[in-house]
Amino acid sequence: MAGLSTLILLLCAAKDVVPSSSHWKPTWPSYRVPVILPQSTLNLDKPQFDAEAKLEVVSPCGPACHKSSPLPTYEEVKNYLSYETLYANGSLTETEVGIYILSNSGDGSRGKARTKRQIYGYDSRFSIFGKDFLLNYPFSTSVKLSTGCTGTLVAEKHVLTAAHCIHDGKSYVKGAQKLRVGFLKPKLKDGSKGANITNSAMPEKMKFQWIRVKRTHVPKGWIKGNANDIGMDYDYALLELKKPHKRKFMKIGVSPPARHLPGGRIHFSGYDNDRPGNLVYRFCDVKDETYDLLYQQCDAQPGASGSGVYVRMWKRQNHKWERKIIGIFSGHQWVDMNGTPQDFNVAVRITPLKYAQICYWIKGNYLDCREG
Repeated sequence: MAGLSTLILLLCAAKDVVPSSSHWKPTWPSYRVPVILPQSTLNLDKPQFDAEAKLEVVSPCGPACHKSSPLPTYEEVKNYLSYETLYANGSLTETEVGIYILSNSGDGSRGKARTKRQIYGYDSRFSIFGKDFLLNYPFSTSVKLSTGCTGTLVAEKHVLTAAHCIHDGKSYVKGAQKLRVGFLKPKLKDGSKGANITNSAMPEKMKFQWIRVKRTHVPKGWIKGNANDIGMDYDYALLELKKPHKRKFMKIGVSPPARHLPGGRIHFSGYDNDRPGNLVYRFCDVKDETYDLLYQQCDAQPGASGSGVYVRMWKRQNHKWERKIIGIFSGHQWVDMNGTPQDFNVAVRITPLKYAQICYWIKGNYLDCREG
């Protein structure tokens, strides 16, 4: 059992290098993240796939509740970051992990439900139309899950989404075994197929092309938490496709503190249910944060769950601007703010530990996951 000092290092586990106030460009901090490696894998009984897919998740624990809760123990953190892997044939495994700090080098900050996501006053969402936008980065990284949620391309064969789109905390949802990911493609007027668009065959409308999912990783922090105080902190999942999608993807990154985000804003695009067939983009200010969650009032509706929350900042090492996913849009939440009910939409932050875990799921080599 690690001591408290080691645990704090695990939770903060990185030291961000903040640019000087005179530097006008919002710059990605440099992080050194811990290492998370599989220790043992156990075969589990095949799941029943009997849960109803719910496109939103709620939690009664707001920012003050999270900030005042005690730090989890080292063993609890290892348990939360252990994970289940669901395969396309229905088989299921559970993998225990070990957490290692190779260098001591983070900054971060550690209701009643509604049936729909909240629109805050004037609806500030933008429907994205036209192949010139939908098929180009960053909008082209947004994909639709067959369970009704949204996901984001984060590698050649991997999609990041919310755990509750796959698992309700107790059981896998109906359709999770035969999960598919949909990519918007042009539907040509003459019915022909192919990526090349000519003047004689301009797209009449967009349609989804579906790719099956090979396997799915869900952290045990979500499965054991069942979307309660801890569970919402771990509302993320990674899908591996059966074949490459051949599109440009968006890298994941460790979530900087809200005060370091450009304009204090976040962005995400999703397939909101009230605008069927449309990709909907929005941006808004972050209102509050904990170590694991971002609280904001981005307008959203069911179906946007699982969208990758991203920002664009300057990458000093590469001398260019770069967008990275720093969170996963989770759900709507009522919060008690000084005795007054306040509602937010909530996103799960990619912390150094979560970055190390998701990166390892993608790459399979911790040496490629040392820089957040």
